[in-house]
Amino acid sequence: MKRKQLIAGLLLLLVPFFVYATPDLVLKDFNGKDRNINEFIGKGKWVAVMIWAHDCHICNQEVHQMTFFHDEHKNKDAIVLGVSIDGMEQIDKAREFIKRNSVNFPNLIAEPEHEVLIKFGGGPFFGTPTFYIYNPAGKLVAKNIGPITGEDIERFMESASKTTKGKKSREKGATKGKTK
Repeated sequence: MKRKQLIAGLLLLLVPFFVYATPDLVLKDFNGKDRNINEFIGKGKWVAVMIWAHDCHICNQEVHQMTFFHDEHKNKDAIVLGVSIDGMEQIDKAREFIKRNSVNFPNLIAEPEHEVLIKFGGGPFFGTPTFYIYNPAGKLVAKNIGPITGEDIERFMESASKTTKGKKSREKGATKGKTK
C-alpha cells in the first residue's frame, strides 16, 4: 500500500516540472506504416505511453497492468499507447512480446536511439519501462521510470483533474468580482 502511495505521490510531484506540448514524432506501427504520436495524444483522453522492450523483465511482468487499464478506460477517459524500443531489426521479437502478453492497446516501434526518446519531452531516457502521462489536452504532465500500476495512473488522473478543476474554480471566482 505504501509503495502505491509513494508512486502516486512521485507522479504528482512531477506535474509542475513536466508540462510539455505533445511532441511531433513519427514512428512505425507494426505493419510498417508511419504514424505520428499526435494521432493518439491530445484527443480529449488521458494517454499513458509505455516505453518497453521485448527483453525487459519488468515490462513482461507489468504489461498486464496496462492491458487491464486500457480495457477499463479506452471507451471513457484514457488509453495506453505502447512504444517498443526494439527497433526494426528485432520487430519479430517485439511482435512475440505483444502476442505472448495479449497486449490489446496500440503499439508503435522505435529505433533504440536516445535522441528519439528524448522527443517525448520528459528529459533523458533511462530505461524500460518508462511511462509518460499526457493529459486530455495533450500536455505531458508526468513521467515514471520503472513499474507502475493502472491504479496508480487512475489516482494520478483523479488528483490532477481535481487540481485542474480547483484552479479553474479559483480563477473564475477571482474574475467574478472584477468590473470592466
